[in-house]
Amino acid sequence: MLKTVNRVLLALAGLLLVALGAAVLVGALDLRRRWGLALPAGWPFAGAHDVLLSAAARRRRRGGDWWWPVVITVLSLLVLLALCWLLAQVRRRRLDTVLVHGGDSGDADMVLLRAGALEEAMSAEAAEAAGVEDAVVTLTGRRTAPEARVTLTLAAHSAPAAALHRLCTEALDHARSSVGLTKLPARVRLRIVRHRAERVE
Repeated sequence: MLKTVNRVLLALAGLLLVALGAAVLVGALDLRRRWGLALPAGWPFAGAHDVLLSAAARRRRRGGDWWWPVVITVLSLLVLLALCWLLAQVRRRRLDTVLVHGGDSGDADMVLLRAGALEEAMSAEAAEAAGVEDAVVTLTGRRTAPEARVTLTLAAHSAPAAALHRLCTEALDHARSSVGLTKLPARVRLRIVRHRAERVE
């Protein structure tokens, strides 16, 4: 869905820019006079010295009570739409499904696995390691080549190297083999659980 929206928005933006560029080019090169083009009434760039809004038109619009509220509203809407689109691109990086290879007979044995189920299984297995208080796994990338982002919350006196080794040899390796991948790249972030200072008496 988001891919379709992106294509439609890019197509509309491209058409708008092409139309605006053609209008400016017609006026700048004075093609109306040179080629005898019949331009519609009210064409903004009819000649080489024409502008979109004349000084008189700008003064007249700025003097109206409606001008600034309309300008601010339109610009605010454009900013909000741009932010919504940007957030959608960021959220899009998280996978919805993972392509699982079920056998050696090609695409016939391929099924789609919900990425959330695989994330939960990996998080649960990673959290069982000694010294790990909590584990959060997020799958990104493409469904045929997923990548894992792992956040491990370690206990205060745990060994980070041991926890990382167990994550790689157990949770990540089991997930990779279970979905039939040759590799499963992972970016691991280690955190230490917050605890109160001990009171000495």
